[in-house]
Parts: sequence; C-alpha cells; structure tokens
Amino acid sequence: MRHRIAHRKLNRTASHRRALRRNLAQSLFEHGRITTTLAKAKDLRPFAEKLITLARRAKEGSSSARTRLLQLLGDRGIIAAEHQEAYYTMSDAKRAKTLRSRSGRRYRTGEPAKGMKFTAESVYHRLVNTIVPTFEDRPGGYTRIIKLSKRRLGDATPTAVLQLVGEEVAPGSIARPEKTARRRRTDRRYQAVVKLTKGGGPETRPKKPQDEAPPAEADDAGVPDASATDTATGGEGVDEKSS
Repeated sequence: MRHRIAHRKLNRTASHRRALRRNLAQSLFEHGRITTTLAKAKDLRPFAEKLITLARRAKEGSSSARTRLLQLLGDRGIIAAEHQEAYYTMSDAKRAKTLRSRSGRRYRTGEPAKGMKFTAESVYHRLVNTIVPTFEDRPGGYTRIIKLSKRRLGDATPTAVLQLVGEEVAPGSIARPEKTARRRRTDRRYQAVVKLTKGGGPETRPKKPQDEAPPAEADDAGVPDASATDTATGGEGVDEKSS
C-alpha cells in the first residue's frame, strides 16, 4: 500500500530533487513547454502549479508569497531568443555584464541598459508579469501533460510534454511526426514492389509493338499477300490451286 507516500524519489537525494524541480520549473516558465520523462512531468506538475498560485498572490501584493516564491523558484536570468546567438559569442566578462549591473544586482525586466544592446530578464519577472495575467480567470489547472509515443533512447523511458495551458500549437503549424527507421524500410520495400508491378515482370509485362506481328499487306485487288501471311504465321506458303 502507498500510504503516506506523496512524491516520487526519482532515484535522487532530497537536495537533488529540489534542484531538479527548480530547474525544470524555470525552463517551463522560460519556454512555455518542456519535454521530459513522464515520471518527472507528473512530479513537476503540482510544484509548477503551486508556484503559479504563489505568483498570483505575490502580484496582488503579498510579501510572504513573494519571499516564498523566490525561495522555491530562484531567480534565473533569461536571454531573449533573438539575442541568444549574440550572447553565446560574447566573452565571459560581457556575459556577466548582461546578467548583472555594476552594483551586482541582477537585471529583471530585460530592457537594454546604458551602452548595452540587451540584458537578461528575471524568470520571476516573467512569471509574475507575463504568465500570471493569462490565468486571471482560471482558478487552477495551469499546466497540461501530453504523453508521447516516442521513448527515450537508452532505457526506453516514456516521455511526455508538460506545457502551460494556452501555449498550445495551432493545428495548422503542427509538424508531421518523424518516421522511424522501420517505417522508412517498409516504405522503401513498398515502393520497390509498386515499381516492379508497374514495370511488369516476365509474365505480366505487356507486349511491345515490335513483338506483335505486322499486318498483312494487301495487293491491288484487296487480297492479302500470301508471303506476308506465311511469314507472320511462321509457316510456308501453300498454293491454293495445288491443294
């Protein structure tokens, strides 16, 4: 019986599980959806929804909720997608400048500072000011788990997508699922059989025009030439008068 067993251990220590949940939650709020194993998605879902509830209370002005949210979530810096390529090409010193000001305080809004093209946005700022307003009329159920048929390589663990409600992909932009190696081999065999059937084998191949016997030529009186008829039939000419 599973009495008083509320959470999954995930083969990790307590501190490792807390760090794992925090990192996955930050990635979820940064990208809107993450792909992970089914067990981690089920373990993360109540934690992420609790953070969103705390963020709603913090936005309303609760200082205790704000403190607890920073305690559980942390304050990762987010680089916008259009600036990530430039961020990766920077030196370590310039990267530190885009994350923190001279005073050592982390940038929060992501607006460009003086003499800089861009700065990092706080995951706390995005959660409270961008994600929470989309859930004003929703009392709960902020996330969704979608099981995937594709399993993780190595141990064949079931995978799933954990996404925020409202971050769904439009039906017209859903990409066609990638074919497996087995499906590609089956398609190649099927195409080879179809090609062979259409081309025709030694028994099903249609006769070509040159294989057919040419029509007998008629003389001036409209009677077919006997030599042409014999040639077409493969026999020798027979004189009707002698017979």
